[in-house]
Amino acid sequence: MADQRVEKLAELLVHYSLDVRPKQKVFIWSGMAAMPLVAAVYRKVIDIGAFPMTIFDFPAGDEYRYKHGNDEQIQHIPEPVAFLYQKYDRMLRIIAEENTKALSSVEPGKIALASKARGPLMKTYMERTARGEMKWSLTAFPTNAYAQDADMSLAEYEDFLYGACMPDMNDPVGYWKRISKEQERIIKWLDGKKKVHLVGKGTDLNLSIEGRKFINCDCRVNIPDGEIFTGPVEDSIEGHVSFSYPTIYQTREVTGVQLDFSKGRVVKASASKNEDFLLQTLDTDAGSRGVGEFAIGTNEGIQQFTRQILFDEKIGGSFHMALGAGYPESGSKAQSAIHWDMICDLRDGYIKVDGDTLYENGKFVI
Repeated sequence: MADQRVEKLAELLVHYSLDVRPKQKVFIWSGMAAMPLVAAVYRKVIDIGAFPMTIFDFPAGDEYRYKHGNDEQIQHIPEPVAFLYQKYDRMLRIIAEENTKALSSVEPGKIALASKARGPLMKTYMERTARGEMKWSLTAFPTNAYAQDADMSLAEYEDFLYGACMPDMNDPVGYWKRISKEQERIIKWLDGKKKVHLVGKGTDLNLSIEGRKFINCDCRVNIPDGEIFTGPVEDSIEGHVSFSYPTIYQTREVTGVQLDFSKGRVVKASASKNEDFLLQTLDTDAGSRGVGEFAIGTNEGIQQFTRQILFDEKIGGSFHMALGAGYPESGSKAQSAIHWDMICDLRDGYIKVDGDTLYENGKFVI
């Protein structure tokens, strides 16, 4: 029997998150395992009177290209893909990996090479999004691979995923509108503020948010959602951070990440696992040692670490930073081919803004 939660999620994605309108061109990029959700989304886009286009991942091809392709082949961006980023009105990415460790044996330098080549694509969609020319959304479909990474059965992971995306199954849109209102209250308090001081276990950071805008993440872009973020002033970050959770990038898990910052750039980095991958990724390009995003997770319904960044970065009581590119709509000028989110527990710490306490022991106190 078909899972009715798939239809509900498709409804949320098409009518609320992407807000698809008649005659718009909609690009759906997905893993094959998510076919039930792709089909539901496709039907709803057609019913609206818009024009859907689907592309599916080919993991075996990616692995072969990395291992046997030359540098030119690894860096190649097909022209049709570039066209979609340049011309389509809506983009939906559905991640649905069936083996999250598929690229674990690939040389880190080759992955960094491919990431650098995708830099213009990232720049294009970030700029088009900031100008309001494109809306994009990202969600996940439950697979055995994700369930195994989260130490759950598939049924348990399905309950977790749909519950995180739609905490109120009867009125998912109404729920996210209420969250949006509460987060907007916090953002208004932050408006015009300048200096952030963040202290947690093994972490002491100072950064500037002067002239920057916090963005209200209310299930329009990431599904599930629950965060507020901004782009810190590029040369302002000083101090040290110890990321308490493993961080996953390009299917590679890096644990025990510690970073030292001076004038906004990583000047020292270490990890207890896959340190070579961390260091090579940090040297992807001129912007990869900078920070494009500073964010606070607000989703109280997500408390368990699952090794899936779409969920983990929203953990209530956490903050995260993204190395590399920032989002222009936040005021960020950070540019890079990478955007690597790293998460830190803050349930035993605090955030002060211009000397006033904003956040303490995992809760907003304003």
